[in-house]
Amino acid sequence: MATPLRIATFNLENLDDKPDERPSLKERIAVLRPQLLRLRADVICFQEVNGQEFEGEPRQLDALSQLLAETPYEWFYTAHTKTTRDEAYDQRNLVIVSRYPIRDVQQIKHEYAPKPSYRKVTADPAEDSKDITWERPILYVKIDLGAGRMLHLLNVHMKSKRPSSINGQKINNYTWRTMAGWAEGSFISAMKRVGQALELRVLIDDIFDKLDVSGEPKYIVACGDFNADVNEVPLQAIMGPVEETGNTGLIERVMIPCEESVPESARYSLFHLGRKEMLDHILATRQLLTYYRGTEIHNEVLHDESGAFRTDDKFPESDHAPIVAEFVLP
Repeated sequence: MATPLRIATFNLENLDDKPDERPSLKERIAVLRPQLLRLRADVICFQEVNGQEFEGEPRQLDALSQLLAETPYEWFYTAHTKTTRDEAYDQRNLVIVSRYPIRDVQQIKHEYAPKPSYRKVTADPAEDSKDITWERPILYVKIDLGAGRMLHLLNVHMKSKRPSSINGQKINNYTWRTMAGWAEGSFISAMKRVGQALELRVLIDDIFDKLDVSGEPKYIVACGDFNADVNEVPLQAIMGPVEETGNTGLIERVMIPCEESVPESARYSLFHLGRKEMLDHILATRQLLTYYRGTEIHNEVLHDESGAFRTDDKFPESDHAPIVAEFVLP
């Protein structure tokens, strides 16, 4: 019997439940829940899920629980990023919900790529070299698809293209003091993004090595908000196209962006200043692509929050489009 497998990724844009916040969680659920139902997903990778605090209890993902209530996802297996106190982070957790059992959960940060050291050149006053760290870990789970098949699923949310902070180089949250400061902040953000892309690629290679030894199917998928297009360095580093490595012996280890089967005119997951951008991706191995059926990008009502006077209270939905890729395993 064939096993349907619909894998989705969705950046929920700071899903939270704060008093007097607009739009309220109730207003957000009214538009987000139908989007989730439309996905008909077996597995969803979420990004930007904020945690909620209750007196005397560990921080938890109550806002997400309310969103998933009264949907099939309410009963799915769940894994999410956690602090050293074994509770959800205050902001921007990575979450995976799965119809199939989750057998192992890991979160990975600087285990395969150490923190690079960097001395800021425009900081005022001058600073010594400091370590640069990624803002979020990689969430890695193994999902049991039955019949001895394991899906190795990686959920990521890489650093945005917004410049990182430089001491003495900002007048306020929105205004930079110098162009050089802005440029260096952008460079540091790019370093974080490419650095985590390197760590993800090394992790993927490690998974391949172990599957080569065990003989298991190479069902590896990387999902999430990569904050980069397929032609940019972070995605190229993760994908490893033969055109770049020049090594055909590595062809089975190439990660393929599923959205390539979507017509270019509809291939975008975010608007920025009127430009269509594809920052969210589902990357799959060639072996898994054997059973690939297609990708949907639900961007029909996607709005552009980046324009002037466009505040969050006008847009209860997310500024990212959900994406779902379908496979049918034998």
